[in-house]
Amino acid sequence: MAVNFLGRHYHPNIISLFGCCWEDEKLALVYEFMQRGSLDNHLFQKTAISLSWDLRLKIAIGAGRGLAFLHTLEKKIIYRDFKASNILLDKNYNAKLSDFGLSMLGPSCEESPISTIIIGTYGYIAPEYLLTGDIYLKSDVYGYGVVLLELLTGLRAYDKNPSGELQNSVGWLKPMLSQRTNLTTIIDVHMKGQYSVEAAFQVAELCLKCLDSDPQSRPSMKEVVEVLKEIQALKEKII
Repeated sequence: MAVNFLGRHYHPNIISLFGCCWEDEKLALVYEFMQRGSLDNHLFQKTAISLSWDLRLKIAIGAGRGLAFLHTLEKKIIYRDFKASNILLDKNYNAKLSDFGLSMLGPSCEESPISTIIIGTYGYIAPEYLLTGDIYLKSDVYGYGVVLLELLTGLRAYDKNPSGELQNSVGWLKPMLSQRTNLTTIIDVHMKGQYSVEAAFQVAELCLKCLDSDPQSRPSMKEVVEVLKEIQALKEKII
């Protein structure tokens, strides 16, 4: 899927495939070099330099554009593994989607599901896919909402509890996204003084829409990008 897709399509927010070769009976793919590494490293590695509010919005918009491109092709693509570690950054922090190993052809109709085996990364898989095996284009939007939440809070979508078991952080963070008084308590402290209350609340509202349990109620990725561009243009008093 990766070689076939990347060999046929180009988008500034999709990783470029330069070539491929067989090595020790294995297919090796050669991609463009992304100087800043993955978004996951910048958000969750202690040695990484913290991303500013403006850079996080830029990355969210870039990754959203890449996903919107996949969803609006004549033969639509479900990415199926949208997560911070699959978002790579070039030297100017332009975001590009990588690793198309789990991608699949989507339905011709946005509202129609495809039944398939459940595969993906814990914490980012949409609930309808996890429960039924039915995946929609907007199942990708859920994964995007999880990453947007990670960008806002600096917290992983999943973490280990004291007993060593994985727990999903989306469940306890979602109720706080709709309350302005609680919202500032969960926003990444590294961004203090860089954003306005209104901008932060609008990002939180967008997170909630993307994380809706009903896939049909989630916005399209094109709509998500338009909202983020409007938020990016807000110029208000910061806190």
